[in-house]
Amino acid sequence: MEVSEHSLVINAIQPLDPSRRCFRMIGGVLVERTIKEVLPAVQRNREGLEEVVARLNEALEKKKKEIAEFEAKYKIRIRKPDGETTNDGGRKEGSAQGVLVGPAGGNE
Repeated sequence: MEVSEHSLVINAIQPLDPSRRCFRMIGGVLVERTIKEVLPAVQRNREGLEEVVARLNEALEKKKKEIAEFEAKYKIRIRKPDGETTNDGGRKEGSAQGVLVGPAGGNE
């Protein structure tokens, strides 16, 4: 999300005059700079975010592999709990819709 926002900002300010004023939020403080000063900083931030996302994806894949190996080693199978089959309507079977049939008082 933030990577795409950085890319939008870069694409918006790149064609503009480098001496033009622009504003940037740094640590909750809005500062006035020129595009020439801001553009390299925003590009560095985007590259840093891309590196972090790549490292996190690598760590995720490594953990997925470890889990699969653990499940294979100890013959673990994950199954869905009973009673959660869905019918054609996409709802769980037996799920109530808030409709009562018959007398509620029970004195018949």
